[in-house]
Amino acid sequence: MGAEANCTARFDGKTTKGKARLETETLEFRGGGVRLSIPFKQIQKVTARDGALEVDSAGGPLSLMLGDAAEKWAFKIQHPPSRLDKIGVKPDWRVSALGVDDEAFLAELERVVSQLSIGRALKESDAIFFGVTKETQLSRLEKLKASLKSNGALWVIRPKATAKTGGPAVPERAVMAAGKAAGLVDVKVVSFSPTQTAEKFVIPVAARASR
Repeated sequence: MGAEANCTARFDGKTTKGKARLETETLEFRGGGVRLSIPFKQIQKVTARDGALEVDSAGGPLSLMLGDAAEKWAFKIQHPPSRLDKIGVKPDWRVSALGVDDEAFLAELERVVSQLSIGRALKESDAIFFGVTKETQLSRLEKLKASLKSNGALWVIRPKATAKTGGPAVPERAVMAAGKAAGLVDVKVVSFSPTQTAEKFVIPVAARASR
């Protein structure tokens, strides 16, 4: 979402000024020594009243004086975008999914898009979702690029860092380098699931006409 506002906050018995930010999955506030990042899933109640956004969570009640924006923020917290919304999936898409083991996501796609191929890349795909668990798998990006429409998107889905590994099995730097080597540019990153991140790559506009 990325909405932000300078405002006054009341939290833990204190009133302070700072900046509030509404992200896709979290409500954040920074200012006056207060640093908050509240996941939507931990919010127990949210209301907008007289220009104030009132939020109850496990960390305690928070009030943000947002004025006319309070109702809009409350609505967005109560109705966060779905995973398909964040990705921008369209009903007329031809979609390919390779190495994706998220059954719920595949079912969501199947219900929405016009054509879904699992395990094989369709020619002229509007989107290709490529799940990787090892850095060596990134060498397939150039081949998968050939199956994209000129304005299509290749999403690389990789594991997030864990406390056990101390870092992701497939580092971001490796994904970025592989995308560049394949002649792609990265344009977006989303939290795909609690354990996975997805990076979006596209063919540069200047290179599309020659395809």
